Amino acid sequence: MADPTMSPPNQSQLNVAASTTQRRQHHLNLESLAPSPSSSEHVNRLINSNHYISPSRPIYSDRFIPCRSSSNFGLFNISLPSPSATAGSSPGDGGKEDNPNAYAALLRNALFGPQTPDKKDWGTGAAGRNIFRYKTETRQSMHSLSPFGFDGLSGPGVSNVAIKAPRKVSRSPYKVLDAPALHDDFYLNLVDWSSHNVLAVGLGTCVYLWNACSSKVTKLCDLGNDDGVCSVGWAHRGTHLAVGTSNGKVQIWDASRCKRIRIMEGHRLRVGALAWSSSMLSSGSRDKSILQRDIRAQEDFVSKLSGHKSEVCGLKWSYDNRELASGGNDNRLFVWNQHSTQPVLKYCEHTAAVKAIAWSPHLHGLLASGGGTADRCIRFWNTTTNSHLSCMDTGSQVCNLVWSKNVNELVSTHGYSQNQIIVWRYPTMSKLATLTGHTYRVLYLAISPDGQTIVTGAGDETLRFWNVFPSPKSQNTESEIGASSLGRTTIR
Repeated sequence: MADPTMSPPNQSQLNVAASTTQRRQHHLNLESLAPSPSSSEHVNRLINSNHYISPSRPIYSDRFIPCRSSSNFGLFNISLPSPSATAGSSPGDGGKEDNPNAYAALLRNALFGPQTPDKKDWGTGAAGRNIFRYKTETRQSMHSLSPFGFDGLSGPGVSNVAIKAPRKVSRSPYKVLDAPALHDDFYLNLVDWSSHNVLAVGLGTCVYLWNACSSKVTKLCDLGNDDGVCSVGWAHRGTHLAVGTSNGKVQIWDASRCKRIRIMEGHRLRVGALAWSSSMLSSGSRDKSILQRDIRAQEDFVSKLSGHKSEVCGLKWSYDNRELASGGNDNRLFVWNQHSTQPVLKYCEHTAAVKAIAWSPHLHGLLASGGGTADRCIRFWNTTTNSHLSCMDTGSQVCNLVWSKNVNELVSTHGYSQNQIIVWRYPTMSKLATLTGHTYRVLYLAISPDGQTIVTGAGDETLRFWNVFPSPKSQNTESEIGASSLGRTTIR
C-alpha cells in the first residue's frame, strides 16, 4: 500500500536521479582504469623479470639458459632427483638410449668400474664418501675407459679391461755354483760378466772363468801365496780382463789365450775397484787414490784422481764414457769428468760407505748409489743439473746396484741384516720381487750381456743365477742364458 504521505516523483526529480546515476557509473569506470594491487604486481614482474620466478610458468628473456633438470650430477656427489620426481616416467623409458639414468649408469661404469655403487645404493655407512678416493680395485688402463667395448661381466657397451698383473719374477735361482774361498769382504769386487757371456770370479789367489753357454770352467791365473785377488773387471769387448791384487798392482789378461799381457803399478795398497771406459781403465785403491790408465800408453797411469779420504770401493763409468762415479769408505760419492783430477760433483748425503753405484742406461745423467750398514739408503742423482732426486730406505746394507738395459728397473743386493735381493721399478721404487737364499751378505753382483739374468755371490761361498728381467723387445725369450740347465755345480 502506498504511503499517503509520500508523493510520486515529478519529471524533474527523475532527470536529476538519472544524471546522478550516470556520474556514478562514469566514476566507477575511472576507478577500473586506476592501477589495482594485482595489476601493479604484474607490472613489477615485467620490470624485474630477471629476478622473478613464476610459480606457474617460466619467464623467457633474450639469454638462452639451458634446462639442466635432465642432467645427472649424482656421479659427482651432487644430489640426484628424488624418486618421486621420476615416478611419473613411463616404464618403457628405461630401454631408451637417451634415457638420462641409463646414460649416467653407463658413464659411471666406464669411468669408475662396475663395482662403483650407485648414489641410491649408498647406505648410512657410506655417507660422505668421496668417490674420487684412491682405490686399487678400480684402477684401470686408459684403454678400458672407452664405452664401445663389451664385457660379459659388465654388460653391453662397457669395457672392463683387467689391470695388467705385475710381471712375475721367479723367487728361486735357476742355477747355483759352489765358489770355495769367495771372500766375505764388503770392499772387494770379485765377480764380473763379459759381453762374450763369460763370468770371471776371484777365489782366494785365483781367477776362474765360467762360460755361461757351455758351463765350462777355466782357471785363468794363480797369483801365489803372497798375493790375492781383490777385483776383476772385463773390458767392453769382452776379450781382456783386468785383475786388481792385494799388492796394489793391476794385471791385464787376454782371456781367449789365458795369457797375461801387462802388469801396471802405481798403488801402494790393495786395488778393490776397477772400471773400464773404452781403452781407459780406472782403478781405485785402499790408498784413497784413483789412477787413470791408458793401456795403449807405456806409462802405468796417465793421471791420478785425489779427493777421497778413505778406501775407494766403488767405481763406474757412465754409458757415454764422459763421467766417472766413485764411492768410498769416507761416505762420499764423487763424479769426475774425462780430464779432471779433482771431483766436479761431490755428494755427501750418505752416512756409510758407498760401494753400490749404477748409471741409468735409459736417462742421461741419472745416477744411483747405495750406502752401507749405517745408511741403508738408495739415492738418485741428476748429474746434469747437480740435484738430489730421491731417497729410498731399504732397511739393509746396500752392497750392489745394477740397472736393467731392457726395462726401467734396477736390482739391489743387501747385507746386514736381511741378505736379500730386491728388484725395483723406477721411478716409483715399488718392489717387484724380493729374492732370498743367501745366508751371508750378498756382496757381489753382475748382469748377463742380454740383460735378463743376474748372478749374485756371498760369503756363503755360492753363486746364484736369477732370471729377473724380461728380454729386449727385439729379442726372443729363448735367448735366456742356461735357463734349461738347472742344478748345482762347482766352479772348480
